[in-house]
Amino acid sequence: MDHKLSVLVQIDLDGRYVRLLVTGCVTEANQHVLYPLVHRARTLIPPVKVTLDLTCAQHVEAPAVDLLRWALDQDDRDSNTSPVEVLTGEELPHHRHEIAPATQPRAVSPVPRPV
Repeated sequence: MDHKLSVLVQIDLDGRYVRLLVTGCVTEANQHVLYPLVHRARTLIPPVKVTLDLTCAQHVEAPAVDLLRWALDQDDRDSNTSPVEVLTGEELPHHRHEIAPATQPRAVSPVPRPV
């Protein structure tokens, strides 16, 4: 399965607010690419309010969010950076399971065929 991320960075004209809008799939394997983006946003113009918005992502794995929050918490302890708000919505979105053409059920002929 193809798990790609896309991140749109929105910065307030006054530099007080940075929003990272994530689309695509957030998994355990790719969540680590978000951390440097958040870290960079936090250090642009301190103090800045940073929001990591995962509500538009098509697929979000709960362990990926846990790992990301852990990394952000560690960064909070190690330096005096702005806090980060992580938005996930009430329920984490799951992949829509698509059936591959080879595995799709075939229509059964109503007329029996000779064997």
